[in-house]
Order: sequence, then structure tokens, then C-alpha cells
Amino acid sequence: MHINLLRTSLLFIALAWINPAKAQQLDPVLKDLISKGLSKSHNSRIHDLEAEQAMVDQQLAKSVFIPKLTLNGSFTRLNDDITFDNATKDLLIGTQKLLIKEAIGMPFNAPFPGNIPLTDVPNLQDQNILKSSVDLDWVLFSGFEATNAIKANKLKETSLNYIGLAEKDKIALKIIEAYDKLSLVYASEQVITTTSNYLNEQEHYVKKAIENGLATPIARKKIELAQQQLASKALEFSHNKTLLIELLHQLTGESRERLSLIAPELQPLSTTSLSNTDKRNEIKALEAAEQATLYQSKMVKSSFIPKLALKGHYEFIEDDLSLLEPKWYVGVGVKWNLFDGFQSKLKSQKAMIESQKYRVQIDEAEEMISLSIIKAQLNYESSLQHTKIAQKEIELASATYDLIDKQYKNNLASINEVLDALTDLEKANFKLKESLFDERRALTDQLHANGNLTSFYN
Repeated sequence: MHINLLRTSLLFIALAWINPAKAQQLDPVLKDLISKGLSKSHNSRIHDLEAEQAMVDQQLAKSVFIPKLTLNGSFTRLNDDITFDNATKDLLIGTQKLLIKEAIGMPFNAPFPGNIPLTDVPNLQDQNILKSSVDLDWVLFSGFEATNAIKANKLKETSLNYIGLAEKDKIALKIIEAYDKLSLVYASEQVITTTSNYLNEQEHYVKKAIENGLATPIARKKIELAQQQLASKALEFSHNKTLLIELLHQLTGESRERLSLIAPELQPLSTTSLSNTDKRNEIKALEAAEQATLYQSKMVKSSFIPKLALKGHYEFIEDDLSLLEPKWYVGVGVKWNLFDGFQSKLKSQKAMIESQKYRVQIDEAEEMISLSIIKAQLNYESSLQHTKIAQKEIELASATYDLIDKQYKNNLASINEVLDALTDLEKANFKLKESLFDERRALTDQLHANGNLTSFYN
């Protein structure tokens, strides 16, 4: 009865794993781990911050056209008042007298009346100077330099966003692989447990057979050796389980306690997005970076286009102004860079060379991706075939084991043959689990190669 139960259990597990009706998308627990892993990733966070910096650079470029207001305040004490020289003072006083005589109807050569006060000649600048003013600077036209800078930084932001998405895909692949390896460990433990139970039953049967003179102690030692070998495998899987839980903890930030409670199961994955529907994020990032360098080149070239700006100034304190200083003024100016020693030309050439480097990288990446798509497709097709072969091997190993076990019960086969058949059945089940693991790996690799992985795990 135990023999049939073992064979039935192993066959049921095998058929359940490869049943197409049970093919599924990523299970919710794995999706939740991926989501936490993407939030925790340091590299992903760095890319997000770099993209935010590019957004700030765009705002800085736009701020060129925003008027700038500057408040100024100062106090200055001169060594003395700034005044006219004596000859100029005498001239100004004489002119003042002539004007007064003309105003009262006196001849210009008549003596000046002593009872009429004269106004002192004001200083050009008093000794103590207190100033408070506001300046206005407003760029009206930057010669397209700011406009090209905005476009360059916008494309830089786009490139960094795509790099961040590509990094997230890599993180998702690591989490899926670790999760599937943990599933493989759990599935292997199930088979080991089933095999261990049967060996215990066989040990009991051999013990009775020895007592009745139907078997030798060597048969029991062989079973004990098989149990030790199985225990060694169980210890190996336990260590792998601990390492995988630690890896998932580092990747996702999920607690080790919760990770040890999840029970992942290996199931065939299904998807309808195996065709190449979009460019890889890596290609999009390189293309955006290439366009950004082209706008950087245009930005440098535009330095030779005249710039137009408005300048304004207003003094709040009028009393301390010199006789030559206005209270306010407004003006429009033009700045035209005619020759800068070839600096702009060289910087533009440098940006164009950078653009050509991105183009070479794009061509190389497209070639590598094209090869990876073919390789991933072939691997996926091979993995499906290997899964079918593993199923047939399980059926054959199960039938062989059933036959030899019956022969052993009828003294037509040795205990070595029974243990060998049991080992073959165990290996066949491990091979099926490994084939299913490889199938899931091949599918996710193909999705990644085709640029469809993001939509698969989101």
C-alpha cells in the first residue's frame, strides 16, 4: 500500500506541475515582493534622484526668462565732500548774481545789492552717502541658448527614467529567480519527505525480514546508507533555503520571519506578450541621451546669436545722490558674442562626438538584444521540450520502480535494485522540477529580451 501511495503521490505532483490548465501569471506574493524590492533598491533610488536633478536643471534653464529683482543697500563715508573748484564756484555765483539782477530789472554792470541772499553752490557729492535701491534684470531673448538647454535637460531626464526602468527590470529578474529557487527547494523537500517516509517503511520491512531469516543485515545497512544520503540532501536544501530567504530579505526588505512563512509553488507561467512589441528601455535611454547631446551642441552654437535684455534701476533715497546720478533709469541692451577664441566651436564638436558615441552604443545594443531575443526564444522552446521529457522519465521511472518493488516482494530482485529504482524515480522528479524552473527562467528572459518584462510583473 505504501508503494502505491508513493508512486501515486509522485505522479500526481509531476502531472500537476506540467498541467497547462494550471499555467499562470506571477502569483500575488511574488508581485508584492517585486514591488517592495523596487521601492528598496538603492540603485533605482539613485536613478530617480538623478532624474529629479535633470528636472531641476530644466527649471533652472527656464528661470533665465524670469525677471530678477535685487535690493541693494550701502553706507559710504568719504574723506571729504566732493565740490567744485574755486574758479567754478565763482563762475556759478557770478551767474547767479546776473540772473537775480535780470529778474529785478537791474543793469548787469550795476553793483549787486548786499541785502539779497545768494544760494551756496551744492556739493557734487556729500561726505556721507546712504543708498538704498532696487535693480531689475530681465532676459528678453537668450538667442535660443536657454531653449536648447531646456530641451537637452528634458531628454536627459527621459534617458535617466528609462535607465531607472531598465534597472528595475534587472531587480525584478533577481527577485523572480530567487523566489523560484526557493520554490524549487520547497518542492524538493516534498519529494525528500515522501522518499524518507518510504525508506522508513522499507527499514521496518527489512527488519522483519531479518528476524524471519528472509534478509541479511547488509540489506538494512544499505537502507540506512540511503537514509543518510537523503538526510544530506535535506540538509543541503535547508542551507539553500536559509541563503535564499536572506537574499530575498536583502532584495526586498521583507522580514525573514514572513519570508520563512511563504510557501511558493513552481507553476508553469503563461503570457501572451512573447512578441517584440516595444524597444528595450536601454535602447530608449541611449536614444534620448543621443538627442540630448545634439541639443547641447545647438545650445553651444547659439552663443553667437545676439541676446536681448532689459535693465532697470531705482533709488529709494534721493538726498544722498550726487548731482550726476539719476534717481531711476530703464534700458534695453544687446549682447553679441562675435569671437570667443573657438571655445564654442570646440565645445560643439565635443558634444557631437558624444552623440556619435551614443549612436555606436545604440547599434551595439540592438545587435546584442537581437541575439538575446533569438537565444531566449530557443531556450524557452528547449525548456518546454525538456519538461515533456522529464514527465516521460517520471512515468518510466515510476513504472520501473513499481515492477522491481513487486519482484523484490517475491524474492525476484535484490534490495540494491529496489534502491536503485527509487533513486532513479527521485532523480526524475528532481529533473522535472529543474526543468520547470528552467522553463520559468527562459520565459522571463524572453520577456526581458523583448522589452515586455515590466508589463508582466506590474
